[in-house]
Amino acid sequence: MPVVDGTAADGFEPVVDAFAENFRSRDELGAACAVYHEGECVVDLWGGYRDAAGEQPWTEETMVMVFSGTKGMAATAVAVALSRGLFALDDRIADHWPAFAQHEKGEVTVRQLLRHRAGLATLDQQLTAEQLADHDELAAVLAAQEPDWEPGTRHGYHTFTLGWYTSELFRRTDGRTVGQFFADEVADPLDVDFHIGLPEAVPDERVAELDPFGPVDLLRNVHRIPPRYLVRLLNPRSLAGRAASCVAYDDPVDLTEPPLRSVEIPSANGIGTARALAGVYDDLARGGDELGLDAATHEELRTVPSPPAGGDRDLVLGVRNEYNVGYSKPYGEFTFGSSDAAFGTPGFGGTFGFADPDADLAFAYVPNRLGVHLVDDPREVAVREAVYDCLS
Repeated sequence: MPVVDGTAADGFEPVVDAFAENFRSRDELGAACAVYHEGECVVDLWGGYRDAAGEQPWTEETMVMVFSGTKGMAATAVAVALSRGLFALDDRIADHWPAFAQHEKGEVTVRQLLRHRAGLATLDQQLTAEQLADHDELAAVLAAQEPDWEPGTRHGYHTFTLGWYTSELFRRTDGRTVGQFFADEVADPLDVDFHIGLPEAVPDERVAELDPFGPVDLLRNVHRIPPRYLVRLLNPRSLAGRAASCVAYDDPVDLTEPPLRSVEIPSANGIGTARALAGVYDDLARGGDELGLDAATHEELRTVPSPPAGGDRDLVLGVRNEYNVGYSKPYGEFTFGSSDAAFGTPGFGGTFGFADPDADLAFAYVPNRLGVHLVDDPREVAVREAVYDCLS
């Protein structure tokens, strides 16, 4: 039985039990979990191993790639930028970035982009680490892309592209990339250990090795994958297949290795601790005062938008869902939190972090053994449900 370490406040002991049960019966390898309630860290747990061989223990300082959990951190940078007036949700992106107007994209708004409604979920080429490091070349590729559908009429998960388009908006309005802005204006003020583009100064031994699932794992759990998404993903020409293939790599695990982990992929390659994710969501759950969020921006984060005219089924994932300001919202086939005011982002493999303003709660779970579930990985669900049982 791997060692589970950390702390839990009085009344939250069942969360420790649920976390430990993941190692006993849910095939967990290494993971961490953190929970804030009413501004206090009430759960801070870690356990198992940071390497696939099960030899190096996961420690208090172990970080791990959270894949699309990164979107929530980039979205937090957006919320800060909105509060400071760097841009507005109803601004046309082309007003800040004229080249973006190519291929009839001139009317696409920031709001549409952040709700995954811009129709820019795919790219016509796979980007290398060298291209991602050259922001001017990347901007030219993004601006020249034709939409996959008429912007604003439908929504579809911008798996990789959301972060790059958002980052270029930051470059045009602030001068920094979204990763640099996050480091300076979110991570530093909150003193959290999370990076969009891992600095070379971070030692390798702090970064958990990912343990990917194989064909047998996929077949064993295929019934847990939404059928529409599975069909789309297995077709490399589908929106799902193309949206997942914007980066030149052989396996998702490659994202956690140099050089891809060092460049900014603000939708997919954030690396940090569960404590860091939960720490950011804690400030957001309590109104974002430390980050300087204004009331209008925070209310926008709480809001579930009306579906686009074409319906609420995601064209990429094939499920009913909604997004706002870059976060996932409780809706359709993915619900979380105590009300629809909650917001956060799940990540490939089992990561999940979110803020629940109505419960004054922030939650994060990060594993290194990758699961196959699109959302609601049984490991994080078990811990999440234990947290809410404790509250009730």
